[in-house]
Amino acid sequence: MNSNWTEYELGTILYMEKGKKPKKQSAEMADGFLPYVDIKAFEKGIVDSYASPEKCVLCDDGDLLIVCDGSRSGLTGRAIKGVVGSTLSKISADGLTTEYLRYFIQSKYTLLNTRKKGTGTPHLNAQILKQSKLIVPPLPEQERIVARIEELFSELDKAVETLKTTKQQLTIYRQAVLKEAFEGDYPKIPLKNISKAISGYAFKSKKYTADGQYVVVKIGNVKQFKFDFSRDLTKTNEIDEDILKKYLLKQGDCLITLTGSRGKRDYGFVSMITNQDNYLLNQRVAALRFNLDKALPEFYQYYLSSFDYKNQFFSYETGNVGQGNVGIKALTDTIVVCPSLEQQKKIVLAIEACMSTCDSIEKTVDTTLQQTEAMRQSILKQAFEGGL
Repeated sequence: MNSNWTEYELGTILYMEKGKKPKKQSAEMADGFLPYVDIKAFEKGIVDSYASPEKCVLCDDGDLLIVCDGSRSGLTGRAIKGVVGSTLSKISADGLTTEYLRYFIQSKYTLLNTRKKGTGTPHLNAQILKQSKLIVPPLPEQERIVARIEELFSELDKAVETLKTTKQQLTIYRQAVLKEAFEGDYPKIPLKNISKAISGYAFKSKKYTADGQYVVVKIGNVKQFKFDFSRDLTKTNEIDEDILKKYLLKQGDCLITLTGSRGKRDYGFVSMITNQDNYLLNQRVAALRFNLDKALPEFYQYYLSSFDYKNQFFSYETGNVGQGNVGIKALTDTIVVCPSLEQQKKIVLAIEACMSTCDSIEKTVDTTLQQTEAMRQSILKQAFEGGL
């Protein structure tokens, strides 16, 4: 550490002013009112309400704010001129530039956010922040360190954009693979001629149980070519012979989601049952059970994901401005290609060879993207240990 740098406990130089709930607040600008600066306002510059400044904490453009209440406690950002929201604090420190302080707090975000206090609404544990040790160089050196942090972050942002572009290109490439795979002079028939469409059942949530024998497959569990239960694993013992006969899924069943944002095409995801023998079909998800004498389920899992089929599927979309729905006709009356079984097998092998390469690249991209936050924290750690 440079000899003219000093180490402090942050609390000895720190000032925090907690925002207060205003006496008067309005969705529209009123005489004498100022923007009410909440998380949305300081993070995105979007003002949803205005407040009387009477007996409130005020902030100017560029002041540093920190979230003190809620799941994002510890998040920092620059203020716009207005009234500090009741879940935020205005924060500053003697001898520190605003950006130097902001990046230091950002380096502590994970610690602050995971060690909140309170049993109801979580709150920022300010003592953790105040007890943090901080090297304070002269102001010109602080500005140099901040400039270096921002230079490195900019390079990291460019790398992230490149990785995201790669993911988008993989999506386009996958669709190109599917488009090419299904081009050909193949017979075309109604989907109902080779499959049976099954609508999901409204299982009762009060009968869900953690030790249930059967997994209820909900709309959020069905992703493209896979199932995801990381956020919602629902089990039930609500079964009888009739329910099992109708809704217990079998190997080769292709599930497709029927509801989402209207016009956005964020549904219609397809995934096939492989070796699962305890999955039950929930409402808003449908299944296609194929005639194995004419149709290879693996082939139709891919075909149902192609633009050729999706354009037909979404032509059945109904609903209001917000939510779109597709009914069972999209799974019965649509026209699909139907090559011979031997041709279907060859097409599946060709598709899977290309998809395997895409999956490998995407896995590498996802791993790297997950590492970017660790890279940012590493940059900040070096910065505040004198390494930049």
